[in-house]
Amino acid sequence: MKKSEIFHPKVEAKPDNLLFRFSLGQALYEEGATAAAIPHLQRCADSRDDWMLPRILLGKSLLQIGRDAEAKPILKTALELAVAQHHDDPAAELRTMLADL
Repeated sequence: MKKSEIFHPKVEAKPDNLLFRFSLGQALYEEGATAAAIPHLQRCADSRDDWMLPRILLGKSLLQIGRDAEAKPILKTALELAVAQHHDDPAAELRTMLADL
């Protein structure tokens, strides 16, 4: 069973549970269903100004489907959060991604 199959019914039952929604978005991203992951990750990113992980996955998803211009500001914000929250590995990864854009 795919991980997304676990979280689809949870999101349907509790659409406002952002942890379920993030888990679904993350599972879809990991399964290669990046376009399907975007609305879930976007909703999570919009829900909290300090939530870094959905922004990273949202930016990566947008890059994978060729929406680089949309991804760039999201990844920049994710980098600012990574630095502020002392997440060194994600910050390094984000700097590399942004340098390539």
